[in-house]
Amino acid sequence: MGTSSSNGGPGNDTPLVPTWLDQDNPGAPSLPMGENPTGGDQQGSPAPFVPTPAVPTPAVASHRFTSARNNFSRFIASGGRDRKSLGRAVSQYVSNASGGAHNASRRMGSSRVAGSRLLGFMSNAVTSGVREALKSLDLEKLAGRPIEDIFLGLVDYICPDSGTVDQAIAREAFIETISDLAENGITDLDSLDASQMETVFELYATHAIEARLYNDIGSKAIVLPPDIRQVELLQQQIYDFIRRGVSDALASARNTIQSMTPDALRGFVDNIYEQTFTILQHLGRMEARLK
Repeated sequence: MGTSSSNGGPGNDTPLVPTWLDQDNPGAPSLPMGENPTGGDQQGSPAPFVPTPAVPTPAVASHRFTSARNNFSRFIASGGRDRKSLGRAVSQYVSNASGGAHNASRRMGSSRVAGSRLLGFMSNAVTSGVREALKSLDLEKLAGRPIEDIFLGLVDYICPDSGTVDQAIAREAFIETISDLAENGITDLDSLDASQMETVFELYATHAIEARLYNDIGSKAIVLPPDIRQVELLQQQIYDFIRRGVSDALASARNTIQSMTPDALRGFVDNIYEQTFTILQHLGRMEARLK
């Protein structure tokens, strides 16, 4: 339960989307040669200056994490029996604490980048062969090794560690994914197919969202039961709840990942995270209404 990246959780005055979460997408694309950013030509007079409209920053609600944390704590204290509180915690995390599914997705910063890198590598391995995919990363020495060894060798490429909690969440989620591969029947990278690629990404996104939730609404609220078996059961319930959302979000994209370009993969990953949070918010509300 919880993550090694836990830092006490964000405060209620923390921005809905911290600015450093988008540092993996620096800057806008540069202008083509000869194009004037003011709209005039290079030889003539520039067009009149038109100020760029300010992008509104989502309002930060006072104590926006409180309700989600309280309900998450009630679920834990119930030993997993109070599913209504779990539903409320997740739906309130998306709607109140994050300011909606789009902002919740943006809070996944490094996990979005890592997810697209993971899919990009697997797609390259399927289309060009594992050796060529590894060679492109200067990791050809890993060719022929078990899939767990290859993925462990990819950790610094998929999710480099810069010391931030966001990067630690992405890295930890990838390590958890590696440990789940055999249990999900994924044992040979050379025979990886599109369906297995989707499963690997589903595992990764589930672990990343799970770790994000623990850090945001669990670290200040949870007093763990002393029985390790009960802790494992609680964690399994939370994991299964999140994975259902990821799986539903991926349902419309079956067998399309393998043919995507790297740029398309990044947009695809962002979209899946946002869809997942939309679905989790809906599932949470449904759970909260159950008798």
